[in-house]
Amino acid sequence: MFCSQLALILLIENSTIMRYLKILFILLFVSALVCKAQVMTCDEKCPNSLPPETVVVGAERTAEYLPLLKGKRIALLSNQTGVVGYLHDKHTLDLMLEMGLNVTTIFSPEHGFRGNADAGEHVKSSIDEKTGIPIASLYEGKSRMPSKETMDRFDVIVTDIQDVGLRFYTYYITMVNMMDAAAAYDKEFIVFDRPNPNGMTVDGPILDMNLKSGVGWLPIPTVHGMTMGEIALMTNGEGWLKDGKKIKLTVIPCKNYTHQTRYKLPIAPSPNLPNMLSIYLYPSTCYFEGTPVSLGRGTDWPFQVYGHPDMKGYNFSFTPTSRPGAKTPPQMDKLCHGVDLHNLNAEDVIAQGMNLEYVIDAYNNLKIGDKFFTPFFDKLAGQTYIREMIQQGKTADEIRTRWQDDVKRFKEQRRPYLLYPE
Repeated sequence: MFCSQLALILLIENSTIMRYLKILFILLFVSALVCKAQVMTCDEKCPNSLPPETVVVGAERTAEYLPLLKGKRIALLSNQTGVVGYLHDKHTLDLMLEMGLNVTTIFSPEHGFRGNADAGEHVKSSIDEKTGIPIASLYEGKSRMPSKETMDRFDVIVTDIQDVGLRFYTYYITMVNMMDAAAAYDKEFIVFDRPNPNGMTVDGPILDMNLKSGVGWLPIPTVHGMTMGEIALMTNGEGWLKDGKKIKLTVIPCKNYTHQTRYKLPIAPSPNLPNMLSIYLYPSTCYFEGTPVSLGRGTDWPFQVYGHPDMKGYNFSFTPTSRPGAKTPPQMDKLCHGVDLHNLNAEDVIAQGMNLEYVIDAYNNLKIGDKFFTPFFDKLAGQTYIREMIQQGKTADEIRTRWQDDVKRFKEQRRPYLLYPE
């Protein structure tokens, strides 16, 4: 009898101990998760939370810019690419509001604040549903200059947009237009810098300013190799703003970045640049925008294929269709024959630089002469001689030789404004 009672007591005690051990284990597990979450969402607060080689974007360097923005009314120029944190799950806007900063206005570039509008599509001004802050679209009408009423709502403009380093990619143009607005209304300007995924390359001709347009705004090469912060510094320093004006400009640079860093974008910068290969091919395949040839808009491989219904001798074919981000793509619903580039090795694409062989191939195949080029082609190219030399039957290497002096000259001109090692 005694033995059985003792066994029962030990069983009860062991059961109680097991319950306590289970509770302790759960508490330790939850605590570990909380600590991990804290590590994943901070930078300046937890400087040792990330490997030393991890790129830290300007927006995450809160200690650098918080003193500059406290007590001021802020306008934020950004879009869906303005993300921060280890998981890239928080927007810079939310981070700024959490720190108690007074963001009174949001400016949105091409494709809108959420990044889902077509290229060149007019985007209406609205209200950000999450924060209630008014969004002033810079792609609502023909003018890219905000109204005086809008400009009177803030003291400083902060820019945080992920660019891809091409003269015809419009985000830097939007930033420069806002720098002009800052000069006109005497506003401060701050850039939260981000890496340039094509920052390892400088290639293509410098823009002939007679061809200045919404896809070419500054006298820079097609692939300029600079970050948004560096472009802002050069624009201000070279007197490229309207009437040669200067602004009070501050750049919050990235940490652990060089121009040779292979930086993988955490989020697509626009609907038709869905992956890194499309971004690396973009300098070469974007020229099809000035031709009747499809470059894959309306497919799963935008900027990674090219073709046309009348091109002959190819085994690959695709059919562009209407879809979000490509509502009316070129050659929509037509079977196009051409070339598949989407399995190319990324490093090989980077090494070849701006490659005109694709455009020359399509031109020679279609055999439609002047009808191959639209007026938009020269605006993208930034010079008329590229079209002219293609028509003359010149090779891609012969055309490339023509712009090599431009590349050398620009590299020297930009050197004082570089923030990162080449």
